[in-house]
Parts: sequence; structure tokens; C-alpha cells
Amino acid sequence: GSNVLRMSSGIQIKPKTAVQKSKTSPLPHSPEPAIKPQPKPSDKLNPKTIDPFGAHSRPTSAFAAIYAKGGIPCRLVHGSVKHRLQWECLPETVPFDPLLVTLAEGLRETKHPYTFVSKEGFKELLMVEGAAEKAIPLLPRLVPVLKAALAHSDDEVFGRGLDALVQLSAVVGPSLNDHLKHLLTNLSRRLMDKKFRDKITIALQKLEQYGGKATVAIIKSKIPTYCSISS
Repeated sequence: GSNVLRMSSGIQIKPKTAVQKSKTSPLPHSPEPAIKPQPKPSDKLNPKTIDPFGAHSRPTSAFAAIYAKGGIPCRLVHGSVKHRLQWECLPETVPFDPLLVTLAEGLRETKHPYTFVSKEGFKELLMVEGAAEKAIPLLPRLVPVLKAALAHSDDEVFGRGLDALVQLSAVVGPSLNDHLKHLLTNLSRRLMDKKFRDKITIALQKLEQYGGKATVAIIKSKIPTYCSISS
């Protein structure tokens, strides 16, 4: 009888240890799934959590930190058809220094809503009356920031940088010529990429259109194959 008891108790013990094992064995793994999803909601709000994602190519721009602190005077409004920006005050009243430079910094962001706010904000700020007088003094600071966007490995970042460059050229005209050569190297590199060839060619033609005749020589010094729109 005692043998049977031992056996039955042995049988009872074995499932217990198996249960214990099944309870304990997932524990080393369970913290991972528990921890991993947590940063996701804060990704949008806390720029520090974005840092690891961009750390491989380049550090996150100052834009995310300033946006998180409420330092950008506009926000994204989700529309049924398309998104738009809502400004806290009239864009005409916003100082270009440092906001235009900060928005240009944001062009290097790869996460929503920073991507939309920086792109749209940069464009809308340049559309205000008297934008040329406000933007020209900022060119020495804007050009290196645009250059960084044009040098970015992300295609969408490059595209936003190219659009911003054309928008800036339309506003400041020939004033951009002194800085243009710093930006053309990255355009020349991307011309080899079929998907960007047409877009870059159109952008160069617009730079010539807004920059005047002197622009042609500057473009040709970096991109000898460029054909002038006036030729």
C-alpha cells in the first residue's frame, strides 16, 4: 500500500514540477514582449525614444525635442481628405529666426507627425508676405541643414529636402547662388538614381529660373551634363 501511495504521490509530484516548469520557463522571455510595446506610444511624444532608431545613420534632429516641448507654433489637424496645419498665431507674426531653421531641421525626421509638420510648416512660412527679407539673412544657417537632408539615405527625406530647396529658391532668388555649390554635390549623386532623375532635373531648372543666368555656371560646375532652360 505504501508503495502505491509513493507511486501516486510521485505521479502527483511530477505534474507539479511540470507545471512549475511551464510557469517558470516563460518568465525569462515574458519581460521582452512586456517591455517592447511600451515605448511605442511614447515614440510620438518623447524624442529620446526615437534616438535609437536614427542612431545608426545620424542623430535625431533638434526638431523632435522642440516639438515635444510645444516650441513649434503649429500643429497637425487630421482632415477627412487630407491633413493640414493649424497655426497658434498668424504665420506672418512668427519670427523666422529660429523657426524656419528649426522646420528645416525637421525635414530629416522620419516619423509622423514630425515629417508633415516640418514639411508643411517650412512651405507655409515661406509663403507669408515679406518672407524674402526674413529668409535671406538665415541662408548661412539654412543651407547646411538642407544639405544634411539632401545627403540623407532615406528617399523621402531627400525628396522633402529637394522640395524645400526649390521653395526657398523661389523666395530668395539669386541670393541662394552663393550657397548653391554646397547643395549640388548631393543632387549630382542622386541623378544616377533613375527614380530621382526627372525630379532633380526639374528642380535644377527651377533653381535656374529663380536664380538667373549666373546659376547655370554654378550648376554646370558640379553637374556638367545639365542643359540650361534658356539654351
